[in-house]
Amino acid sequence: MLHFSSYLRRTATELKQSAALVPAMPLRDRPLVICDLTQSYAPYGGGGISSYLREKRRHILERTPHTLVQIVPGAEDRVVERDRHVWVEVAAPPVRGSPHYRFILRTAGVRAALERYRPDVIESQCPWVLPWTAINYRRANPHTALVAGYHTDFPNAHVHRVGADLFGETVAGYMRKISIDYAGITYREFDRVYALDERTRAALAGYGVPHVDVIDLGVDAELFSPSRRNPDYRRRLGLAGNGPLLIYAGRIDNEKRADRLVAMFKALPAELGAGLVMLGEGKLREPLLAACEGLPVRLPGFVDDRAALAEALASSHIYVSAMADETFGISVIEAQACGLPVVGVASGAMPARVPAGLGLLGPVDDVPAMARNVLEIWNGDHAAMGAAARRHVAGRYGWDRVFTRLLDEVYAAALDAAAERNATRRRWLIGPRERRYVAGKRRMAS
Repeated sequence: MLHFSSYLRRTATELKQSAALVPAMPLRDRPLVICDLTQSYAPYGGGGISSYLREKRRHILERTPHTLVQIVPGAEDRVVERDRHVWVEVAAPPVRGSPHYRFILRTAGVRAALERYRPDVIESQCPWVLPWTAINYRRANPHTALVAGYHTDFPNAHVHRVGADLFGETVAGYMRKISIDYAGITYREFDRVYALDERTRAALAGYGVPHVDVIDLGVDAELFSPSRRNPDYRRRLGLAGNGPLLIYAGRIDNEKRADRLVAMFKALPAELGAGLVMLGEGKLREPLLAACEGLPVRLPGFVDDRAALAEALASSHIYVSAMADETFGISVIEAQACGLPVVGVASGAMPARVPAGLGLLGPVDDVPAMARNVLEIWNGDHAAMGAAARRHVAGRYGWDRVFTRLLDEVYAAALDAAAERNATRRRWLIGPRERRYVAGKRRMAS
């Protein structure tokens, strides 16, 4: 492990010398240095971005010659270098209400890491602060290609929703308009942007961002499998009953509408013998623990062991989610890979993840409808529906397929755009000088 301050003290001369050692050849003809840059990482309860970072690291190291630098928030400045993987944590304060998340404000630390490792491609995976750190770095290092992962349509899913709750619809509308303008200005600076569904690509086009690809995320279908089922799992949690065991995995907070799941569970008939497991952390966890006292509901916290998460999913019967703004739904396809039908809401990415025959979707915030859907699936052939869900995702959402497409299509297009941008820049800078040189030669000849 290197101390953060050690490489901060590297001089500009040393950096230029190390950069001079890079062979002067086309980017695609040599191994790349790829950098992930995100605010959305958390060591516990990090959700989809944490899964993405972990699986991308595995793919890059096992299947490519590239070096991967991943820059995330942390409790303190820290750098770990292991072969072709570099993990950089930049000290950042906790996010209020989400104690496992931190928010980088000290962008000088990020810029120092970029100067130290000089990436060929930077992929920014969140909308706040860090995209402009990448943009400003690229302006000083124009060979760098910028890619943005637009994982959430934040003007609608975050800004407008929170603004409406706090200030009312009129103010929220103005806030949404400002954030749309910000999104357009920011993501037009990137050489390539990818979204997770066509709906989001269309939204970005409306914001004036045309260069957008759509890629899926993935699931490890060998790890997340019905074979992980443990018949003793329910008893181990202290849950009686022989009815459906419902499960949810994700943040226990307002954005995920976790309280609706508890309300739905309370609407189920007691004689059903159902149980509910909610895996994850968040600011609603403690209030929901109090609200569920005496009920067959368990909130054991975040499960950081992926095998244990797979066991929990495979040992349950129905996956439930009330999230209205899901951008992809990694937890959904992990549950489907474990053979679970899904009960959710007809909003966001859920209709794409849960087509007919793999579960039931109802209106947003309609708790009685969600309870009815649980009963309908349980009283039907839920095992056959779960098996169909497994078949649906097992051959479609492999992580290696995701990253092969990301590298071969999205990154390739970004590198092409960067090369064209630099060629145009060279023509603009060198052209007049060459013209003056030719004019001088002509005068001498005459």
